Formats: sequence, C-alpha cells, structure tokens
Amino acid sequence: MTKDVDRQLLSRLLKVDEIRDGATGEIAATQAEMEVVAEMLDLVALDGLALDYRLDHRGGGRLRLVGTLRANVRQTCVISLDPVETRVEVPVEVEFWPAALMARPDRSGTDTGTSGLDWPEAIVDGRIDLGPVLYEGLATALDPYPKREGANFAWSEGEAGKGESAGSSPFAALAALKRR
Repeated sequence: MTKDVDRQLLSRLLKVDEIRDGATGEIAATQAEMEVVAEMLDLVALDGLALDYRLDHRGGGRLRLVGTLRANVRQTCVISLDPVETRVEVPVEVEFWPAALMARPDRSGTDTGTSGLDWPEAIVDGRIDLGPVLYEGLATALDPYPKREGANFAWSEGEAGKGESAGSSPFAALAALKRR
C-alpha cells in the first residue's frame, strides 16, 4: 500500500511507544500538500483533506487504525469536461504490524489475521506514518469516471434528426470511407 513517494509527499509520523490505547486524533493536509495531491490524482481542485482516527493496540505489538477520511474534490466530467464537485467521506481501516510479524503470515490469504483488511502496513523504526493513509484513502475513494449530473452520450446512429440527413452520422461517414 505505501510507496516512498507517498511518504515524501504526505508524512505524519507517530511513535508507537507514545500512542495510548484508544488514542484519537485528526490529521489534515496543508494547502501545499493538497495542491501536490490534486496534481498527482489529476483533480481540478482539492480542499479540506483530513482524517479523524482512533488507534487501538492489538496483540503482538500491532496497532489498528479506524477512522473517517473527508475531502472536497473537484474532478473533470468524462463526458462534458465540466467540473464535478464531490464530497468524499469514507471509512478507513488499517493495521500496522512490526516488521518481524510481516514476514510470518501466510500471504495466500488463508490466514493473515487482518479480518478481511488489506495487507498490513509496517511499523518502521518504532513509528507509523498516517500520511500515506490519507493519500491512498483518497485515491481509492475517488470516482474513476466522474460524470456531471445529466451528462450522457447522445450519439445518433444513422437516424436523421432535425437539420441532418441520414448520411450525416459518424457511422454513415465511416461506411462511405469503407466503400471507397
């Protein structure tokens, strides 16, 4: 899940030994970080990217984060190219495991101990990084094909409309080329 570029882009490190069980908090991206994230995700605009979270200690030095990611996003409509405003508010669940435990579980999916969650994030040098959780949570929550309300493809398939002849559709033009 985590990449080096994500860590450099948006990093919010927490020391595991300073985290109380049931600790809550919020992290929010700065304006500069949101501009970079918007560019990386091909967004027109991004505002209010934040994560409210709760961290609970699990057995074996593991941590579990449960929270809600929020953001206001402006994407480009795939049909009309008009801006599409969206409020993203999605639940987020992530487990962080010590590196020693990461090598042990069976990666076949039969018994990861993550209760259906994605593969856990590593605890590196006694720290966890919540920045990539913010970036990747947003990236996976975005609509890959945003459409403005009411936008649709209204292609004519050879049937003449007002002011058109039957031979003026894109398909009629292709048929004419084929006959040549």
